[in-house]
Amino acid sequence: MSRALSLRRSLLHLHRHHHRPKPLSPTTPPSPKPVQNPFTPLNPARKFCTSPTPTPSTNSEVRKYIGYTALVIFCGAATYYSFPFPGNAKHKKAQLFRYAPLPEDLHTVSNWSGTHEVQTRNFYQPENIEQLEKLVKENNEKKARIRPVGSGLSPNGIGLARSGMVNLALMDKVLEVDKEKRRVRVEAGIRVQELVDGIKEYGLTLQNFASIREQQIGGIVQVGAHGTGARLPPIDEQVISMKLVTPAKGTIEISKEKDPELFYLARVGLGGLGVVSEVTLQCVERQELVEHTFISNMKDIKKNHKKLLSENKHVKYLHIPYTDAVVVVTCNPVSKWKGPPKYKPKYTTDEALQHVRDLYKESLEKYRIAAAKSSDDNEPDINELSFTELRDKLLALDPLSKDHVVKINRAEAEFWRKSEGYRVGWSDEILGFDCGGQQWVSENCFPAGTLAKPSLKDLEFIEKLKQLIEKEEIPAPAPIEQRWTASSQSSMSPASSSAEDDIFSWEVQVGIIMYLPTMDARQRKEITEEFFHYRHLTQVELWDKYSAYEHWAKIEVPKDKDELAALKERLRRRFPVDAYNKARKELDPNKILSNNMLEKLFPLSETN
Repeated sequence: MSRALSLRRSLLHLHRHHHRPKPLSPTTPPSPKPVQNPFTPLNPARKFCTSPTPTPSTNSEVRKYIGYTALVIFCGAATYYSFPFPGNAKHKKAQLFRYAPLPEDLHTVSNWSGTHEVQTRNFYQPENIEQLEKLVKENNEKKARIRPVGSGLSPNGIGLARSGMVNLALMDKVLEVDKEKRRVRVEAGIRVQELVDGIKEYGLTLQNFASIREQQIGGIVQVGAHGTGARLPPIDEQVISMKLVTPAKGTIEISKEKDPELFYLARVGLGGLGVVSEVTLQCVERQELVEHTFISNMKDIKKNHKKLLSENKHVKYLHIPYTDAVVVVTCNPVSKWKGPPKYKPKYTTDEALQHVRDLYKESLEKYRIAAAKSSDDNEPDINELSFTELRDKLLALDPLSKDHVVKINRAEAEFWRKSEGYRVGWSDEILGFDCGGQQWVSENCFPAGTLAKPSLKDLEFIEKLKQLIEKEEIPAPAPIEQRWTASSQSSMSPASSSAEDDIFSWEVQVGIIMYLPTMDARQRKEITEEFFHYRHLTQVELWDKYSAYEHWAKIEVPKDKDELAALKERLRRRFPVDAYNKARKELDPNKILSNNMLEKLFPLSETN
């Protein structure tokens, strides 16, 4: 009886041990002593056999405990292989039956989408530039890495590093406002929305915005983020000077007057040339915009494309896979003479959403989970959900079913048809976009001619992409968001060009978007695999043909050596890699601001 109780406790311990939260320690624990390890396979011949001549009952007992032992080993192995961790997360794949405890001083840092995550004991948040300078100096002397990380919104986790990170969230002040020149000097840790709120009393705002407002200014500039408008450059072009805290040269201030070569290189410096501590931005007068949303199709878009790009201050298209619908969104200043347009919507918000709600109810019935949903007290009222929330819930039911996704996309097209109309608001309120829930995402930028003579390669790209989606029956959710910007003088910007009249198309998500509407580990793994398959197809078919290069915050480092070598060669063809690495050697010789991504894409050993 005591033997049975002992084994039962071991199984219970195994169950509890394997269902504890995922281990986050990056270190492998020391091997436990055999006498303390409840998972050591039992040796029935030594532990249970006390007679040199076994009786039938003793043989039965031996076989029973051999069976128990095999069951323990099988359960352990099954639990181990059921966790779909990425192959590079070796610290999470502890040896069989060995798990590390989570140290109290270990910080878990993940990006917003939950697609990239690291654990570190070194996470610093200086409160002023003096503390930042001291931190960089001390870590440089110790050759200890402190990778700059912002708000963690980059889908590829470009700012993450297990060895250590520095975050400027506590350095978030507006330092100076020059209302006459329309310039502001700010600490780099200030978030976009905080900056906009802080300068609106001066009648100023930023020239352009990305989809969301939670990025830190330092981060949004360093990765080459952008808004939309064929006459407006990416956000890095708003920077007229900046301070960098560098490991080798201390704090330096750069501008186009002071060291222009380094200035244009460091504006989109990917956090590798120094910690951006202060930024001076060229702003514009705060103004109200009229947003006009309407449904079109590719045939009509081709006829009016040049006019739409040239006559609207801001414009974007939302293409919906498996339909011919193109949602057009334009934004322009309110006319001082005419005022905002007088327009009465044909449908209310509830009417526009009703068919999406109906589809959700039908899908719940189809997947036989309506009863569970209705009994869940935490389940929100369907009538309180926004469109993107409804879309996330619909996708969560069967995210990799092409037929299911097609129904959702068609429902989205109908939603936008019933949402046509006008909206008036300040630019910082209007120029945004609800991106939906957690997602894998890829985004490309490529030349699209000039404003006077668009090449139409941007529309051709979309047509080829949608044909590829349908041919391969990819469960591609909507939308494929397409924007445009003018060129940038920043040499590491995907939109860099010496020709001022060049325009660039940014295929936001370039159709390569896979929402992660579920926290189920297996389902997220399957979605991730489908995303990378989807992305690989577009890479092979379209990237080189259209000279498309990924957004720095969305580029993913390949695990395959040959694919990585090909990617590095592509980057060399587009960007001044040698000049960038030369600056890294001069400003950060000990590579304390680097991380795994930077080292793989721009290895200093390969610099000429």
